[in-house]
Amino acid sequence: MTVSHAGSILATLTQVNRMGLLADRVKNLPMGEFICILDFITAEFQQFLRAIELINNEAIETLLEQLLDAFTLKIGQILEADRTTIFLINRSKGQLWYKTSPENNETDGEGNSDSKHTEEIRLPMDVGILGHVACTGEALNITDAQTHEFFDPAIDQPSGYEARSILCMPIFSTQNPQEAVAVVRLLNKAGDRPFTEEDEQQFRSFADSIGIILESCQSFFVAARNQRGVAALLKATTTLGQSLDLETTLLSVMEQARDLMQADRSTIFLLKKETEELWTKVAKADGKTMMEIRIPANKGIAGYVASTGQVLNITNAYADPRFDPTTDRKTGYRTRNILCMPVYNAKGELIGVTQLINKHKGSFTDSDEEFLRAFNAQAGIALQNAQLFENVMVEKQYQKDILQSLSDVVISTDLQGRIVTINDAALELLGCPRHRPRHRQIREYWESQLSGQYIWDVLPIENLQLRLEDSLKFAARHFVPEQSLTVGLVEMIVGEFGDTTPIPILVVPDEKKPDIYHVWGQEYQPLDGNALADNEAIASEIRQLERSINLTVNPLTNPEGGVRGGLVVLEDISREKRMKTTMYRYMTPGVAERVMALGEDALMIGERKEVTILFSDIRGYTTLTENLEASDVVALLNQYFETMVEAVFSHEGTLDKFIGDALMAVFGAPLPLRDNHAWMAVKSALDMRKRLKDFNESRPNEPQIKIGIGMSSGEVVSGNIGSQKRMDYTVIGDGVNLSSRLEQLTKLYGCDIILSEMTYHLCGDRIWVRELDKVRVKGKNNAVNIYELIASKSQALDDKLVDFLGYYNLGRQAYLARDFALAIQHFEVAQKMRSDDRAVEIHIGRAQNYLQNPPPPDWDGIHTMTTK
Repeated sequence: MTVSHAGSILATLTQVNRMGLLADRVKNLPMGEFICILDFITAEFQQFLRAIELINNEAIETLLEQLLDAFTLKIGQILEADRTTIFLINRSKGQLWYKTSPENNETDGEGNSDSKHTEEIRLPMDVGILGHVACTGEALNITDAQTHEFFDPAIDQPSGYEARSILCMPIFSTQNPQEAVAVVRLLNKAGDRPFTEEDEQQFRSFADSIGIILESCQSFFVAARNQRGVAALLKATTTLGQSLDLETTLLSVMEQARDLMQADRSTIFLLKKETEELWTKVAKADGKTMMEIRIPANKGIAGYVASTGQVLNITNAYADPRFDPTTDRKTGYRTRNILCMPVYNAKGELIGVTQLINKHKGSFTDSDEEFLRAFNAQAGIALQNAQLFENVMVEKQYQKDILQSLSDVVISTDLQGRIVTINDAALELLGCPRHRPRHRQIREYWESQLSGQYIWDVLPIENLQLRLEDSLKFAARHFVPEQSLTVGLVEMIVGEFGDTTPIPILVVPDEKKPDIYHVWGQEYQPLDGNALADNEAIASEIRQLERSINLTVNPLTNPEGGVRGGLVVLEDISREKRMKTTMYRYMTPGVAERVMALGEDALMIGERKEVTILFSDIRGYTTLTENLEASDVVALLNQYFETMVEAVFSHEGTLDKFIGDALMAVFGAPLPLRDNHAWMAVKSALDMRKRLKDFNESRPNEPQIKIGIGMSSGEVVSGNIGSQKRMDYTVIGDGVNLSSRLEQLTKLYGCDIILSEMTYHLCGDRIWVRELDKVRVKGKNNAVNIYELIASKSQALDDKLVDFLGYYNLGRQAYLARDFALAIQHFEVAQKMRSDDRAVEIHIGRAQNYLQNPPPPDWDGIHTMTTK
């Protein structure tokens, strides 16, 4: 039995407003017709199931290719064409496209070819004979292609092939008979004959069927691709949020994008706005190690998309001027097509670019763009979350690094006062070794033991518990300077380390019984002062550590202002106290405080400075002390240096060192002086002269001390030469050596203070001097004028001294002018005034010698010293 005009029952039922139609239809049917309707519905469902099976069949991907290959072959045979090509039309992109078979691949403009894959060729649909047929639907039968007005050799004939006759026929859509869905091009009929009207009629006889088949196949293909795309998109988006690690998320996004789009390669470039770069991480050849790649954010395909926000779907990479084929040439890889799309975060801000290369079959389609756009929306959120998480982790590590880099002890606690975090400075203060085998393992062990302990059990500082509890309850802040902290260390074997080598363990003295120590401050682990109660064989004596600290206790607050913990900061001032004690020995307290304010390592840094150096030495020290007992020598030197150092400190000098009975002082280092450093050194030397006179007068019946002082100014290198454990602040340079030589010259010239021309030029307007000589000291090439320091100009000179200096200066002028006879006359007058003046005696002797043995013509008055 049959049911007339049954049509497609299921298709009818799916139409709008047809609810109840089938029930109305069958309610009055006899049994036989009802069974017939059931057979129709069953048959339709079986067709649907076969269609679904076809969609789910992976072979659907190649179905269109196989159909096109078969149609191309048979149409060419029927119409006797030398070459036949079926071009499909993609109106959304304005393109005609076809696929070449592997053996017929054509070379591109770079001379490259790919014989392993079919190649998709895309042409503009508005150019040439092909374009005319595609746009108008008009068939063209051309006997002489080369002369036809629409002919375009780049479009209408394959590379290296000459088209003579062309038959170009449209295939129309069944849904829109006026719109072509494909164009068939036949080239060069056999026997060099033209295509005929009969050929056209033959083609039209099967063109409609081919059109239906092609449309149906494409519909199946699109449905299959969309279904698989949705499934892949669902899988991809569900796996994106599984990790907050940025590197893992990057790899996941790239892998899922590649699988979703069925591409050969995928890359996610993230935008770094600060440097205007796109960066990503890719696996090296080993497949494990990650390598970071950075490119400018406005270069290449990815840079163009990042800078413009546009989507690029490039079907022929080598035809796009933005594509750089350099990498392909180096690697042998061939880039055929590219899909590149921006990635935005939840705020709509561009954070990166997705780039896919070489779709496995064909080129990237509009549907691919939609799937990638949906994927990128989820990927953008996943990447943003990963970036935010990385920023949080970076900030956390940054805070941790800051905490660990602080030189002060920083310990945070919870609301009960238990230790939460403790920095390296705290461990070091408590005695945890820093430079020792397995020191990292030991430090981690210390941290694990101290975490969770009440801080006042570990740090026995007076009233620490009261101050911290006050801070935790009332957000109070406390600063208590110069507190004492005493803990101990004991060597113990720890089972966690797996050997019998003891490591240092913190022990804390009992508050009431100082001889009892508690391991890690825990009362249930007591130690006596010498050994462990149960481990006497392996425990060493307790080594006590004493620290001087400044204590700060502050609350840790949340954004609402509530207290969420405590912060204990300890500034170790033990070394500062030692430094102050040391520096007080060679500089005034005021200068020492200023140096300390610059930082404890200020003296460790070498600097070039302009200074004045003063050397002072006792004349005839051996003769002076040879009859004294050793204790008397020490007492004499201590008394002498006490007053001499006071002369240095009184004029802002720095005591550099004692060298036996000699003293070296620096003016202008380590800190610059408020006044001229040369003038301060001169005042110090004049003060030494006065203090020595007073010192000798206080010992009338004792041997009288005489000294020589040498001074010179210039650039030196200053710094603490040595180590922090042993400070030896000093200066080095030519000025130091010259000052030492000038001090020794005081014996030769019979005066107590000699200064160089460099020092004289800095303060010559404030002092009375006489020019002694121009000398070249031993070990130096350059000569220097030297002067005897007479007095400050604030002190008037007596007439006799003025007369003496007048004759001496006249003699000196004549001497330098090579008038030695006149020089002798002036010097002899000066000698009558001061018979014991060594400078006069020296010049008279030299002048008399030059009268008998004249100096060479280039003589310049310089005397070269042959001894130190």
